Amino acid sequence: MAMIPNPKSRALLVDVTRCVGCRSCTQACKASHAFPGNGEETELDAVTYTVLLDKGNDRYLRRMCMHCADPSCASACPVGALTKTTLGPVTYDASKCLGCRYCMVACPYSVPRYEWSKAVPAVRKCDMCFERLAQGQKTSCAEACPAEATVCGSREELLAEAHRRIRENPGAYHPAVYGENEIGGTNVLILSPVPFDQLGLKTGLGTEPLPSLTWKALAKVPPVVAVGAPALFAIYWITHRREQVAAAERAEKEAGHGSR
Repeated sequence: MAMIPNPKSRALLVDVTRCVGCRSCTQACKASHAFPGNGEETELDAVTYTVLLDKGNDRYLRRMCMHCADPSCASACPVGALTKTTLGPVTYDASKCLGCRYCMVACPYSVPRYEWSKAVPAVRKCDMCFERLAQGQKTSCAEACPAEATVCGSREELLAEAHRRIRENPGAYHPAVYGENEIGGTNVLILSPVPFDQLGLKTGLGTEPLPSLTWKALAKVPPVVAVGAPALFAIYWITHRREQVAAAERAEKEAGHGSR
């Protein structure tokens, strides 16, 4: 059964009409995670969880994890490394990860990134500052935004605010909220002055969560395959993942001793 967006969960509202392109959001994200870079990157990677894209005509669009209400990345993960939390964010546990990268294939927004340069790579993506939200704080990007182009609140409140802005100033907005219904809804909502496809946002995704489509497809797969594959992946993780982690830790220690 498809998950219904939790109206009380935490969410972000990104208003393209208010963004001035200052990149305070991307710089704050870098700082809060102690990542290298200056926040001016234009592509997501393992140390860049959000980017600001110049769409011309003084329009800027943030790109980041959309935190789907029913995320296909979590559905595709055979060991539960990705989880949709009741708080709103989709979080990731590297200690469970197989490194199969199914999440990267499954994500309709092409968000997850892989740590190709590390001995034991992990998948990386925005976690919507989960720890900050758990402590009652705003996300670092929303806190840093000087123009309230990114605001943090409950999904219910932000949807109401988004529709209020459209209603009170219809000439300034495309009359819809991106993420309200797309693939079952997301916890990142976007307001745009132009049709969404003109900003490069994916349209035509439908309103049905992608995991429900996945399960319809899996229903046609012989049960032994559907059940056996995750079991094999779990066995692989138990027997090999920990060995990889231990080997990487030993290599780092030896490298550290060798440099002294």
